[in-house]
Amino acid sequence: MQEPCAAAPDAVDGTPTRTRTLINISSTIMIYRPAGAIFDFISSAANDFEWQYGTLASASTSTMAPGPGTTFQTVGHLMGRRVQGTFEVTEYEPGRRYGFRSLTGPLQIVTLYTLEMESGATRVRVSTQASPVNWLDSNERVMARYMQKQMREDLAMLRDILEVKRVKAPAVA
Repeated sequence: MQEPCAAAPDAVDGTPTRTRTLINISSTIMIYRPAGAIFDFISSAANDFEWQYGTLASASTSTMAPGPGTTFQTVGHLMGRRVQGTFEVTEYEPGRRYGFRSLTGPLQIVTLYTLEMESGATRVRVSTQASPVNWLDSNERVMARYMQKQMREDLAMLRDILEVKRVKAPAVA
């Protein structure tokens, strides 16, 4: 789950002064909705608050059409700390791939969602690589377990929200 990132420079001149831990987490879930509907929901920063437990607020900061290079900001909490970050979209292939990386914040993060139709449902895979930047007292192993648990819970919430949206409640007489 964790691998040392030996080339992570810490000094101002770019030379490595210590080895940072790279946290790798991933999860997969099946959602009974079309890939396009799922993609549209997850790629809109305004929806993050609905399905990501740790997100308090999230909004696009770009004026251009969605795609690589657009940015968004989030405010949330992670392991009892308030975190704020700016992210840049790195991959944007409607209905198939959505990825982003952190530009600011306490973690260097790269995340990729892939979506594949399979037997009437969509397989959603998410993988994240994270490296703590300024969390001097953090235990990366504990952080990795926390982030993995949160990722699974967020995907379950995503599934629940999107599958409920496809089923209309019967009219009450």
